[in-house]
Amino acid sequence: MKLLVNVTAATMVGSLALALFALQAGTRPFDVALDTTSIAAALFTLSSAVTAFLTFLNVIPAAPTLDPAFGQQLGRFLVETELGRAWLTTTVAGAVLTVLTFAVRGWTPTLFVAILAAASLVPMATQGHAGEEASHEAAVMSLVIHTLAAAVWLGGLILLVVVRPALTRAEMHTTLLRYSSIALAAFIVVALSGTVRASIGLGGWDALWSPYGALVLAKAVTLVMLGVLGAWYRRRLINRASQPRGSRRFWGVVILELAFMGIASGAAAALARTPTPGGNEPPVVESAAQLLTGNPVPPELTTIEWLTSTDVDPLWVLVAAFGLFFYLAGVRRLRIQGESWPRRRIVLWCSGLAALLWVTSGPINAYREYLFSVNALGLTLFSVVIPLLLVCGTPVTLALRAITPRTDGSRGGREWVLSLTQNPVVRILTHPFVAAGVAIVTLWGTYFTGIFRWALADPLGYEGLAAFSLLVGCILVVTFTGGATAPRAHPTRSRVVALVAVMGSYAVFGITIVVQSGTLVADWFGAMDRTWGASPLADQAAGGILVWAFGIAPLMVIGAVFVVGQGPGKEPVAALPARQGGRG
Repeated sequence: MKLLVNVTAATMVGSLALALFALQAGTRPFDVALDTTSIAAALFTLSSAVTAFLTFLNVIPAAPTLDPAFGQQLGRFLVETELGRAWLTTTVAGAVLTVLTFAVRGWTPTLFVAILAAASLVPMATQGHAGEEASHEAAVMSLVIHTLAAAVWLGGLILLVVVRPALTRAEMHTTLLRYSSIALAAFIVVALSGTVRASIGLGGWDALWSPYGALVLAKAVTLVMLGVLGAWYRRRLINRASQPRGSRRFWGVVILELAFMGIASGAAAALARTPTPGGNEPPVVESAAQLLTGNPVPPELTTIEWLTSTDVDPLWVLVAAFGLFFYLAGVRRLRIQGESWPRRRIVLWCSGLAALLWVTSGPINAYREYLFSVNALGLTLFSVVIPLLLVCGTPVTLALRAITPRTDGSRGGREWVLSLTQNPVVRILTHPFVAAGVAIVTLWGTYFTGIFRWALADPLGYEGLAAFSLLVGCILVVTFTGGATAPRAHPTRSRVVALVAVMGSYAVFGITIVVQSGTLVADWFGAMDRTWGASPLADQAAGGILVWAFGIAPLMVIGAVFVVGQGPGKEPVAALPARQGGRG
């Protein structure tokens, strides 16, 4: 049943991903893809429910009966235990997806269904050893990323088999090329996230000779074989597989790749039930900090620690790596065509990605769970400083100029970017008063609700809060500096009033934190048994000052950019005219 869960989950997610990137909405191949997703979602729901029941029988040995006590015991398992809640959430999500995939057929609804489908895999991906090991946050994130990328890879391959009869030879050739691009990106993500996950699970080279290490080696060898097969497939076989006599080659490649994926999936299932080597088990809980975070209190945060401390977050490392690669690839494509791209924008974009890496994999990530001030500084950088650098790099304009437009009615990168910039919801969000209101509510709601406590205790909660803060910040910066998604009809007075309101909110918030008489999230920061640094209340006051400084100063820069951009005869600084004809 677990095998059926994995295969149907992959089919569900991969089919949606390939349909959104390679097929045209409203055509028979697109409908076949969504029908495949619907069937996969229904089977995913049933297999998840059965697996949840069998897991209950495995965890709590009991003979199935019709006695009410047995049902009550099953209900408590599904509601009160973490493992039971994970399977219950997965089953409910599958049921919702089954209904939605039968109902939707348009571009935007399918995109939202794809996001929900990807999210439905997260509870299942966090059920391994990741939460029980040292460095459990990195282990959890690497496992989630690994699962999603593998699902897109395998599911897209399955859809190729299903949708092939509905495509002409020319359409099949194009779809194979587009799937190959998706598979390449998925391969890179699977390889990198798998390496991080394996290194955490092994703990050292000696552990390679353990049963867990043997499974890791088997999975690594299989992954290398898949990479070699994928390279051969893209360079040599795609053109031949699309020819009249290419069916045998096509099925040969598909069967071989599915066989290797089956071996890798089997190794992954075995890894989930194989104890990790003892050297990487979490230390015996000796302090409140270890009980709350899983790790002891780090050394005192000195100047040396600010420069050398690291705690790598694999999610944001991949985001930064792909962001840098695609941006520089776009710049290179423009220059090959004889077009220029300002160096200052390259510097701003790279600086934004460097700041993103420093916040997510440097000292801020290493100390955010122990010091309120460091956590507040990180979220403020996510909300204002990093968005300012990234937006002024004008990645949207670069994408519109560098990506080749499609002519077959499907949506590639350029078409999705255009769809985003022209979406009515984005237009509403980039209204000055709406953008300012969302930013203010996010600032106050983060710290004075249960969101902050949730983000401290749950690695996925912090990732979600960080991503949401970055998104809100980007919307705010785009609204006031101009850009491809910013409306230009709103009067200057409205923008000035909204920007002043946001600056005032940061000022009042910083003062409120400084004069706060009690410790926020006292059961967390107040319980840390630090023997160095300021007291929790004094550290909280320092955090208020940091929010005030790093929140208001960049907003003043945004105001200056806005004023300069509104000079006579000038376009907004972050905007460049997009070439609707496309270049690529």
